[in-house]
Amino acid sequence: MSAKSFLRKQTSRVIGLTLLLGLAVPQLVDARPFTSNKADSDDKVTELLKEGRKLTDAGNVPEAIAIYQQAAELDNKNPKIFSGIGFLQANQGNFREAIAAYEQAIALDPKNADFYYALGYSQANLGNNDDAIAAYRQATIYNPRHINAQLGLGVVLAREKRYGEALSAYQRVAALEPRNYKSYELMGMLFLQQERPQDAIAPLFKAARFAPRQGSIQVSLGAALLDAGNRERGIAALQRATQLEPRNPALQLQIGKILQAKGQYENAIKAYQRAAALKPDMSEAQSAIGDIYMEKQDYLAAVVSYRQYVATEPQNPDAYYKLGKALKGQDRKEEAIDALEQAKRLYQAQSKTDNLKDIDNLLHDLKKGKR
Repeated sequence: MSAKSFLRKQTSRVIGLTLLLGLAVPQLVDARPFTSNKADSDDKVTELLKEGRKLTDAGNVPEAIAIYQQAAELDNKNPKIFSGIGFLQANQGNFREAIAAYEQAIALDPKNADFYYALGYSQANLGNNDDAIAAYRQATIYNPRHINAQLGLGVVLAREKRYGEALSAYQRVAALEPRNYKSYELMGMLFLQQERPQDAIAPLFKAARFAPRQGSIQVSLGAALLDAGNRERGIAALQRATQLEPRNPALQLQIGKILQAKGQYENAIKAYQRAAALKPDMSEAQSAIGDIYMEKQDYLAAVVSYRQYVATEPQNPDAYYKLGKALKGQDRKEEAIDALEQAKRLYQAQSKTDNLKDIDNLLHDLKKGKR
């Protein structure tokens, strides 16, 4: 594989990961119930719903869920109560419970597009792509102008590499709302996923025009421009992203990955360092910094970074494995052996076979060298 092909593949992987992590998935519809269907006849339900709303607004979600569940026991024919439970569970990351609640809401109100959208969102967050696609499609059947459902559908289709269908979903959004930046941003990311940077540039520029202060667009645009060979404009777009969102560690991490893939190691290290400064427990940044130093054979700097990696993830065998290799590079044999043996113990305790053969070979060489 050529260096250019490798770099393009790495950038495509970074952008693809952005989609797979759901960073572009629309926000969940707020379907919280405010009144009961039996508000006139059942004062208790009405009071419970009011109390649940107050608890939700105060950020006390677990108690709010309990209140809504009490309301559901008293009025089990009100779909908004179940959708409210689903909303709260999803916002707690309890997507299985959210799915069950939304399915109950749909059983009571089978043509509610918002319920299907929220069900699709919850399924997508669990990685149940086929079920998510089905739910999003139902939402668009009952409301063809449901923008979030169309966008969510496109994101999950892109996960499944059904690129043509995903593009069609984004194009429908652009037709419905020509100034909706998200549709153009996702089109650009879709082309990057397919390693088509030239095709990605135009929709990303359009997205940037409609949302000039959105840092994520500049990151994708920077990746596309770098992939297309326009280094100066690509770096400028990434710098613009940093200026727009200087306090966003996830964005800095993404910038670092793109720069690393392009061989811009010094700039990549700076991006990773910004990410780590903003979020000291971001182990992925420390690991990436160490990886760059290892590639440059700067073993001392790699050791420093990997020790920070170990400190943030003391039960991660990969951290000790990388630290051990860096210490070996410095010829610090005793410390390297300790780190590699700890990595081996953790791999075995976690039933992982990753790197065990390489660790045994490294330990053999280190112990042989001590004799």
